[in-house]
Amino acid sequence: MSQTQVPRIFERSHASAKWARARGRQQADDAANYLAQTIAEDIAERLEFMQLEVGKALLVGDIGGHLQAALHAAGWDGAIGNLGEFEEEQPGPQDAFDLVVHMLGLGMVNDLPGALIHARNSLREDGLFIAAFPGAGSLPALRRIVLAADGDRPAARIHPQIDNRAGTGLLQRALFKRQVVDSFPIEVRFSSLERLVEDLRDHGLTASLSSPAPPLTREWLSRARAEFDAMREEDGKVTERFEILVLTGWR
Repeated sequence: MSQTQVPRIFERSHASAKWARARGRQQADDAANYLAQTIAEDIAERLEFMQLEVGKALLVGDIGGHLQAALHAAGWDGAIGNLGEFEEEQPGPQDAFDLVVHMLGLGMVNDLPGALIHARNSLREDGLFIAAFPGAGSLPALRRIVLAADGDRPAARIHPQIDNRAGTGLLQRALFKRQVVDSFPIEVRFSSLERLVEDLRDHGLTASLSSPAPPLTREWLSRARAEFDAMREEDGKVTERFEILVLTGWR
């Protein structure tokens, strides 16, 4: 029997380039890091509540180093994986870690079921896995703007996102025990469409689809800005929402 072909939604080389750019952009004093910082703080609070015995951790995607600092202060010995360099979809060391954390990027891999299986296999018995990334319900304002700008010919410019129900099924499929899936919102106010796009670039959350959308024209950008202006609230800003999906499971 032939193996099932994994759909190629994302282009690995494009993803690697955008994550590398995001790490470079994080070096600027004015770089947006609120998503990475909020996710890191949330995971640190979860770990503190669980009162885990410290051990060896694998931390992937902590672009600002916020969670790394918290784990180090708590006594964890860790390994770091950079998004775009770390091979989520390939087997890693077996039974090597007591804790595996993926931040921001796990929702943008082609073989997510395989990536979860590899993450579980890299845990020791009773090890903990946590992943947090923007899930279904994220970027409703940008989606509306893009649809308005595309007009009669909508293009795939934003990747599919995972909801809570799908997240639960994925953890079960990967044979994690005591699966917990939840989400929390982060709302951000923007004064311009350009600022929204720059913040996405700072976090590495721009597109890396394998089938590129048509290029943006001046007319497209004009329609997008007009839609953004139509969405402005009384203070002149537009509210965007990120719904952070958190997957938790035990080996």
